[in-house]
Amino acid sequence: MTTHSPALPSDVLLRAEHLTVRFGGLLAVSDVSFDVRRGEVFTLIGPNGAGKTTVFNLISRIYQPTSGSITYAGTGRAPLVLTAQPAHQVAGLGIARTFQNIELFEHASVLSNLLIGRHTQRESGFWSELCFTPKVRAAEIRAREKVEEVIDFLDLQHYRDQLVAGLPYGVRKVVELARALCTEPELLLLDEPSSGLNVEETDDMAFWIQDIKNDLGITVLMVEHDMGLVSKVSDRVLAMNQGEVLALGTPREVQNHPGVAEAYLGSIDDVSSLRRPAGAQPARRA
Repeated sequence: MTTHSPALPSDVLLRAEHLTVRFGGLLAVSDVSFDVRRGEVFTLIGPNGAGKTTVFNLISRIYQPTSGSITYAGTGRAPLVLTAQPAHQVAGLGIARTFQNIELFEHASVLSNLLIGRHTQRESGFWSELCFTPKVRAAEIRAREKVEEVIDFLDLQHYRDQLVAGLPYGVRKVVELARALCTEPELLLLDEPSSGLNVEETDDMAFWIQDIKNDLGITVLMVEHDMGLVSKVSDRVLAMNQGEVLALGTPREVQNHPGVAEAYLGSIDDVSSLRRPAGAQPARRA
C-alpha cells in the first residue's frame, strides 16, 4: 500500500473510500464511503453495533481495514493514505481523539494531563531532554503557554492544579477534550462527547464544540447518540445501520430519510429532535 494519495478537493480534509472490516465471520463495516470537509462538524449516528466506533478506530489506526482506504490531507503536506500510517504517528499528523470511556491519568493534576497531551508535539531528542538544553527549556515554555491557553478557552482555571481523581465526571470530560486540543489538531475525533453528562453539561458541550469549530477553526468528526446535541452542532450527519451507510446529509435531510426513524430513532417523536430551527445555536454559558 502506498503512503501518498492523489490530491483531494481543496475543501476535503479526510476521505473514506469503500471501507470494509471483518472480524472473523462478522462483517462490522461494509463498503462505507464519505468525505469530511474542512471546518465542519460531521457526525456519525446509529444504534449500538452499527459500526460507528469501528470507523473511528480505523481513522485512529487502532484497526486495519479488510479493504478500502482513508485519505487525509493535512495542511502543508501531500495527501496521505492514513490506513498506511502507524498508530503512533497519527497525533503528529494533526488528528486528536477523545474516548467514550474517559482515558486520563487520574492521580495526576489537570495541568499534568494537559502537558502530557502537549508533549506529543515535542521534537527534541532523548539526550536534549535529559540535559534540559536551552532548546528544550524554550519548548517547555511554549508548551505551558499553549496549555494555559486551552485552560482559559475551556474555563478550567479553577481545576488546573487538582487531581483528576477528585473531579466530577462532567469536568473530566472537558479535561479530556482539553488534552486533545493541546495537540493543536486539524481534525478532532469526539467519541460520544455527551455520554454520561446531564442536560446542562450536554448544553455546555454543544457550546464548546461550536467554539472549537468557529473560534479555533478545527474540523470535528463526532460519534453521538444524543440527537439534541447532533442537531445543534452538526453540519452534516451520516446514519449507519448494520455496518452500512443508510443516509448522508444535513440533520433535516437525514431526518426525512424514510428508513432512519425505524432503523435508529424509534418513534416519530424521537426523530423530531433532529430538526434544527433556523438560526438556532447552543445556549452560551452564563
